[in-house]
Amino acid sequence: MTNSIFNIKNEIYLNKGREKNILFKHPWIFSGALQRFKGNPVNGEPVYIKSANNEILGIGSFSSRSQISVRMWTFGEDAFTHSFFCEKIKNASQIREKLINGSTNAYRVIYGEADGIPGFILDKYADYYVCQFLSSGSEYFKDQIVTAVTEIFNPKCVYERSDSDVRKKEGLEPIKGLLFGKEPNGYVEIIENDIKYYVDIINGHKTGYYLDQRENRFELMKYVEGKTVLNCFAYTGGFGIYALKAGAKSVVNIESNDGCNQLAKKNVELNLLELNNISFESEDVFTLLRKYRDSEKKFDVIVLDPPKFAESVSQVNKASRAYKDVNLLAMKLLNKNGILFTFSCSGHIEKELFNKIINGAAFDSGREVRIIKSIYQGVDHPILTTFPESEYLKGLICVVS
Repeated sequence: MTNSIFNIKNEIYLNKGREKNILFKHPWIFSGALQRFKGNPVNGEPVYIKSANNEILGIGSFSSRSQISVRMWTFGEDAFTHSFFCEKIKNASQIREKLINGSTNAYRVIYGEADGIPGFILDKYADYYVCQFLSSGSEYFKDQIVTAVTEIFNPKCVYERSDSDVRKKEGLEPIKGLLFGKEPNGYVEIIENDIKYYVDIINGHKTGYYLDQRENRFELMKYVEGKTVLNCFAYTGGFGIYALKAGAKSVVNIESNDGCNQLAKKNVELNLLELNNISFESEDVFTLLRKYRDSEKKFDVIVLDPPKFAESVSQVNKASRAYKDVNLLAMKLLNKNGILFTFSCSGHIEKELFNKIINGAAFDSGREVRIIKSIYQGVDHPILTTFPESEYLKGLICVVS
């Protein structure tokens, strides 16, 4: 393959019949598909991928530690040159600009495999860019990727938040720090749908904020005017502030981290909203919901946006019980014909299973629960048709009678 300039000298051959997924452009190759190596590739190094019949299938990066042994960069005879990363990033950015259409200055620019750069996340917060290198391959090409980001966007800052446990599966240590420019002096202020937020890109969750819920926060505004709202797993107040903005009678935010609650208060003040109409509970959600149940406290609208309960397939059963538990509690706390926004961001909890969990919670609650809408991750987190794993966030809007 003369159209590659990355001095690729190693090859991996697949077992007979295991090339099918690659021919359909699925970007992952698991360890059980590998037949033999030609050469001795190191972690992250690009290698030629070949079928058992010596057919070139493309180029991917090898990982000796992960169950995902190869993540594909190119397929077939597609070029893998120094312009590869620039072209991928420019294309992804152009797509976002059209879809976002000026509604926000904060969104996901690169969503890993869905944008053709496996294991790489790039989020924009105004003029500050936060990135994650979550695979051996993206780590191997970190310098080239960061150079492309700085050339394309001319950012004030590129800050790395590769402090995720996911890196351990690739044999990589968590890391964070400045890669380019100057760190922000405190919080970064963003705006989405005419609502402002302070974001802590250095110490906040993930890259600082949950960008994937933007459209769902906006959707909530249709249901809350004059209503009492309970926002569980509130983080820095995202759903709660949208509820206040839309005229909710009162909002209760539950977030176990007091620092997040303090930032949520700042976000309320930033939007010139009335603090008397919102309260902040620094307590475990499951514990407090049980207290509310025992005291027969009721709400008109409840939002459940919990963290990922299932990090692996082995945790699915335990996670399913947790999802059922929290949804059952919420259903019991809703007034008649109340509205439940409920989510799972666990990729291992598939849509069909999540629906079954909600059905089970509904049955045990003794309430009639009607799903009126399914909701998903934001448009800046696109689902690649050849990579169904890029769909992870699933949500339901329910009427609880």
